[in-house]
Parts: sequence; structure tokens; C-alpha cells
Amino acid sequence: MSTHVKRAYRYRFCPTDVQAAELSRTFGCVRKVYNLALAARTEAWARQVRVSYHQTSAMLTAWKKTEELAYLNEVSSVPLQQTLRHLQMAFTHFVGKRARYPRFKSRKTSRRSAEYTTSAFRFRDGKLTLAKMTEPLDIVWSRPLPEGTSLSTVTVSQDAAGRWFVSLLCEDPSVQPLPATGQAIGVDVGLNHLLTLSTGEKIANPRHERRDRAALARQQRRLAKKENGSANRARARLKVAKIHARIADRRRDTLHKLTTRLVRENQTIVIEDLTVRNMVKNHRLARAISDAAWSEFRRMLEYKAQWYGREVIAVDRWFPSSRLCSACGTLRDKMPLNVRTWTCDCGVTHDRDVNAAHNLLAAGLAVTVCGAGVRPQRSTPDGQSATKQKPSRREP
Repeated sequence: MSTHVKRAYRYRFCPTDVQAAELSRTFGCVRKVYNLALAARTEAWARQVRVSYHQTSAMLTAWKKTEELAYLNEVSSVPLQQTLRHLQMAFTHFVGKRARYPRFKSRKTSRRSAEYTTSAFRFRDGKLTLAKMTEPLDIVWSRPLPEGTSLSTVTVSQDAAGRWFVSLLCEDPSVQPLPATGQAIGVDVGLNHLLTLSTGEKIANPRHERRDRAALARQQRRLAKKENGSANRARARLKVAKIHARIADRRRDTLHKLTTRLVRENQTIVIEDLTVRNMVKNHRLARAISDAAWSEFRRMLEYKAQWYGREVIAVDRWFPSSRLCSACGTLRDKMPLNVRTWTCDCGVTHDRDVNAAHNLLAAGLAVTVCGAGVRPQRSTPDGQSATKQKPSRREP
């Protein structure tokens, strides 16, 4: 069975001074149009009037004709139309109660990006040329694109560290369902060990942020001493951003390798449906939880499972995986976080994390066999959630 998976290939590139200036103008115009459209829709929302994408598109045409916003004509119109589509999607998610109300874009903190559709770029012989540009982008082709594919959209962005990226969206025919296997595995996430598998394997937590914590703190102290708006402050901010980018790159690389391995080796993967957004409110563990990136791990695992014909099952967050004996089913009343091993009344000594992984696997298999206690937790590609037992208080 053939599948049509759209996949984004991201590459770094080095723009010329002219290209960098053109892209910077485009980023600014995209942000301006988004904020103007959001302000218009917010005002209409207060009057209980719905504004559609076509109406904001007509507003954009009128804005271009004004003397104050005439500079919008200097950049390609396609990224401006695309940001209106993004705003429309944001309102759709808000009305569907899948997201918060859209917020205005900030010049300092918002992501600098612009999206081009097929009418606004030319890709020939491995060279990509954007609208309003005469020369192709100097892209570092770190990996080849799928042969014979055509690009759907091109997104150009610049991160806080000053690095330029181009993301090429296209169909990837190489993404096909893997041969089915009978392997099923339970995965328990943690902080001492990033992952504990039901096979007994424990994967160490690299703690990427801790490795650069001293250097990051030193550069942040230097940044705090610089005068606002000065060139020295801009250079110090860039040094801090580069450290953050290095940490994020290492973390993303580790998660990609782990999720790809789990998806390739197992047909069914059972995880726990954690509310990371609430867990980071614990100020003692917030930094460690954020560094572990459990939400990103789940996101990668789910979309890769959808690509390759695997199944991801999310067991309900109230399931007492740590306090339940995987041998006899006895449920303990309490299990403090400092207890890493414990002995059940049946005589079996458990490693806390391995026992939790065993219980998660059993709960997930109950879903696949008899559909026991299934209820959705959030909108995911193919994630399911199994509810087995709800204790009187939150499981640590």
C-alpha cells in the first residue's frame, strides 16, 4: 500500500547581503500584516462579528494602497497572503478549543519566518530562487531530496542565533510502512534515566542543558550588564542564543535517534499521557523536566509511528504504574519519589521504573486486545489512551 507523506527537509544557507536585507524586510512585513489583521479581527470579535480570510485579504489590498503601508508592495505578496492563512488557521483552532486566542507577533521574540508557495519560487537543477531575488540561495545540501519530487512550499527562517534555514516541503515516497513485527514495548520516562523500557533497558539522560549551564550562566551575567540598545548588548545576546541553539540541537538529535529506533524495532509502543505543562510548575524540577523534553519525545514518536505503520498507545495519566505490582497486581498506598526499589508482599523486588514500564505495557496491551478503558486525551495522529484505575491523588 502506497502512502503519500509530506515531509519537510531543512537546510542551512548563507544569504548575500542583498538577500539578507530582502528577507529581513519580508519578515517585518509578514509580522506587520499579521498584527494588522489580528487587530482588525479582534475588534470585530468584540462586536461579535466574524471576519474571514477573504475579508482580511481584501484589507491587505487596501493597506497596500495607503501611503503609510505602501512599503508592503516592495516584498513578495505570497508570504503576506500565507500569514493571513496562518491567522485563519489560528482562529479555527481557537474556535475549536484546541488553542488559545491568537497573540500579536513581537519584533524581538517572535519567530522570523516567511512562507513561499510554488508561484513565488523557482527550483531548477538543485538551485532555489525566491521571488524578488535574482540569485539562488547558497544552500548547504546536507542530505539529498527525494528523486523526482516537486516542492509544495518553501519556508525561510532565521533563528535567534542568527542562523538562516530553508525548509522544503515535498512528498517523500521513501516513507513506507515497515514490515509488521510482534514486538510491543512499554516506555516510562524519567529524569535519572531518560527512558526505561519494559525489557529492562535504561537509557541515560544526557542532560544537555546541564553540560552548558556554567557557560550559559556566564554569558547571561555579561548580557545583564550591557546597556539596552547598545551594540555590545546585541553581541552578548547573540552569544547566549548560540549556546541555547547548541543545547537544542543536541537534544533534538538525541530524541530523533531514540524515537526512530523505537519505531523501527517495535510494532506497539505504550507510553504515559503526562501533562508536562502542569508538571513544570514544580519549580524544583522544572528545569530538569524541560531539558528532558518529554512532550517533544511523544510528538516525534507519534508522527513517526504514523509514517511507518506502527501504533502508539498513551495510558491515562492517573494509572498508578509505579505503585502497582506487575507480578501480583497489589496496589501500594504510597510511593515517594525517593523510593527507587521496593519489595511487594508477594516477595518480588521491583525496580521502580522497570516495574512502571511493565505495567504500562500491560495496560496498553489490554487496549489492543479488548479495548479496555479507552478514552481520548488529546488530538493526536493515532495515539490512544487507556484508563485502568484512578487513584485518589496524582501518581508521582
